[in-house]
Amino acid sequence: MKYVVKLFPEITIKSRPVRKQLIKQLKANLRTVLKRIDPELKVSGQWDNVQVETASEDSAVVQQVTAALASTPGIAYFMSVQKYPYVDFDDTLEKAKALFADKIKGKTLCVRIKRAGNHDFKSVDAERYIGGCLRQQCEAKGIDLKNPEIQINLEIRDQDLYLVHERYEGLGGYPIGSQDSVLSLMSGGFDSTVASYLMMRRGIQTHFCFFNLGGRAHELGVKEVSHYIWEKFGSSHGVKFVSVPFEGVVAEILQNVERSYMGVILKRMMLRAASKVAEKMKLDTLVTGESIAQVSSQTLKNLSAIDQVTDTLVLRPLVTTHKQEIVDIASQIGTYEFAAHMPEYCGVISDKPTTRASMERVHKAEEGFDFGVLEQALEDMMIQKIQNVVDDFKQDVQVEEVSEPETTSSVIVDIRHPDEEEQAPLAIDGVAIEKIPFYALHSAFKEKSLETEYLLYCDRGVMSQLHAQQLQADGYTNVKVYKKSE
Repeated sequence: MKYVVKLFPEITIKSRPVRKQLIKQLKANLRTVLKRIDPELKVSGQWDNVQVETASEDSAVVQQVTAALASTPGIAYFMSVQKYPYVDFDDTLEKAKALFADKIKGKTLCVRIKRAGNHDFKSVDAERYIGGCLRQQCEAKGIDLKNPEIQINLEIRDQDLYLVHERYEGLGGYPIGSQDSVLSLMSGGFDSTVASYLMMRRGIQTHFCFFNLGGRAHELGVKEVSHYIWEKFGSSHGVKFVSVPFEGVVAEILQNVERSYMGVILKRMMLRAASKVAEKMKLDTLVTGESIAQVSSQTLKNLSAIDQVTDTLVLRPLVTTHKQEIVDIASQIGTYEFAAHMPEYCGVISDKPTTRASMERVHKAEEGFDFGVLEQALEDMMIQKIQNVVDDFKQDVQVEEVSEPETTSSVIVDIRHPDEEEQAPLAIDGVAIEKIPFYALHSAFKEKSLETEYLLYCDRGVMSQLHAQQLQADGYTNVKVYKKSE
């Protein structure tokens, strides 16, 4: 399968050196991501497009390559194509008939041809000839240039002919690595996950900083969604996941800060800590998911009070975005279910919160705060490669693994994200398989029988172990892990 990748529109306004550098970066990113799927895959580039070619005929490989291209920043759209030597109009017609004859029967059509190189005809000449012949010879309903039921796309580049099988939309934006890096404050909710995604789509290598307010379960959930976003949209570049234990900071605020100012002070403490983390990582910019007036701490007055604790640039890509728009984006990118099952810990500490913080009262509220607690949190922070975010949970996992389930009494529960499950469905003869994504496990198990043996399954066996352990701790001793035999 061959793909022609069209670059993001903004590249057309760039200077020649910048444009060449952006194309070079995109090709490097594609090689990094796609060669994990097919080591023999080839990536080549031209001035206005990049070409990707895999010799594999495995439908799973083709599906994974297509999904990866659709999730790679810097691509406006891409097309799966068949490449032939260009001969003449009649030869092109025969090839188009072989591919499209069945599709256009009884339907309106139009032919669109893009041409590059020196030829003795214009694109419109080829469109008229091939379109007219297809209509006559393939029993098409007619030609409709504005709203056709079937649009046939071809490209003639020098002496090459490309017949487009299908066109796919890309993310747009810039290739990751073409801009400086940032540190995104990640809570795991709708806002922070969408904000991080938007930065990646803009070509920005995005590291994650998590302030742990909810213990081990909270950390696990945020690690899962952070890893998902990185793996799907940003895995061309390695990033770090920073976990800062903030329970002590919250306890100090609850004990020593005026109640109406708790939310503002918490955000100031987070921004102070994030600035220190960014400095340690040599990053100049922070990213948050705040949107004006969405909650009390996000009024203009309060955001101004919060920002005064740092000289580090703070970007807020969602600052004027409505909540429903944010939720819709989360649904599109696959983070909705993660966020929907993530407790909103930040919202629980203020009673009758202020919406117009005065700096005099802010400073007074912080007078009783022991900043040694914040310093200790920073000393205790953990910085990991994003690939390794679940490794620290492995040490206390002791759930039995089963490689040959009982066909009559066991149910395998596929806990993978729906995107992963769709790309590589699990099928085992004679064994019942139930699909329950990990983010819905605990609510789903409230309805499960304790008499049935449930075997959790995921690709690497790590997340299934972790969630099986949590379910066992909740009293579901009938939960084990299914691990495929080698």
